[in-house]
Amino acid sequence: MRRIGTALAAMMLAGGGLLAGTVPAVAAPAAVDCAVTWGSLDKTGDSVASRQLVDVRAGQHECFDRLVFDAQGTAADPIGYTVRYVDVLHQDPSDVVVPIKGGAILEISLFSPRYDPATGQPYPPLPSVDVTGYRTFREFKFTGGSEGYTQAGLGVRARLPFRVFQTANHLVVDVAHTW
Repeated sequence: MRRIGTALAAMMLAGGGLLAGTVPAVAAPAAVDCAVTWGSLDKTGDSVASRQLVDVRAGQHECFDRLVFDAQGTAADPIGYTVRYVDVLHQDPSDVVVPIKGGAILEISLFSPRYDPATGQPYPPLPSVDVTGYRTFREFKFTGGSEGYTQAGLGVRARLPFRVFQTANHLVVDVAHTW
């Protein structure tokens, strides 16, 4: 009985080896090119009307970390913004210094009030964004705003290249992991 079991096991291993030889080899994934040409100078975008922010979220990609602001409206309605590196983040309009983690700070100003312009009533608060464990992002904070603007700070690992663009009703801020 033991010989039959041993012979059967040997045949299965031999057959498995034959099957393995017929399976095509899987190609290794192609290396991703993370070269960027974005730069680290100020980025701005104009709008003719303010848009209510309804959400904010962050994500990690192979070559960059991403922050996305969702606004009411359609793609035909540009979202006004200014995104720039600052040495110190000052809360608008009080000018109080806002501490934020990271080796560099991106100040994000959006042409989007935190209140209903018709009634003056505040909009619901936006969610906090946890960027723990991100390669580039260190901390994100809404810091306030005034006169139709919303201000936020994004602490990043270092002064790295970034880009800003709009797609549909989303304003996207990408910060590269490297130069």
